[in-house]
Amino acid sequence: MLDYRFRSMSKTCAKTGRPLEPGSTCYSVLIEKNGEFQRQDFSQEGWDGLPEEAIGFWKCKVPLPEAKDAATVDPEALMQYFEQLQESPNQQQERLLYVLALFLLQRRRLRLDGSATLDDVEYLQLSGSRGEGPFEVRDQKLSQEEISELTAALNHQLTIGWEAA
Repeated sequence: MLDYRFRSMSKTCAKTGRPLEPGSTCYSVLIEKNGEFQRQDFSQEGWDGLPEEAIGFWKCKVPLPEAKDAATVDPEALMQYFEQLQESPNQQQERLLYVLALFLLQRRRLRLDGSATLDDVEYLQLSGSRGEGPFEVRDQKLSQEEISELTAALNHQLTIGWEAA
């Protein structure tokens, strides 16, 4: 078995010199020059078809920039977002607030002080590890699939910044 290694996708189009936009179509071409394999990447705009010296090509999408993951974000930033959402959450934000509370509990930035039931609705009673709170977060009783979806939404929100929310 032969093992070929090529450089990763370039950031600019080999023909136009313009940046390859994340999410856009890209044509990657493998050519041989001076006994070495080289990769060239072309934007949709810069693609005129397969060059004569090409050994092969593939069509792909320019990857999106890596998003911040709530698991790697500073717990203080997550705590600020938690406090901001706590002010007046709508139904979707309440679900996000619950997942965020779970993250902060895992990172020991929040403490679980107990729970309370009001009108058959259970609430988590929380406080910050630095004296913030008390906070009450409605227990959303989410499935693992719902938690995964909300985690993705949280990661997206962290990517675009919660000030815009």
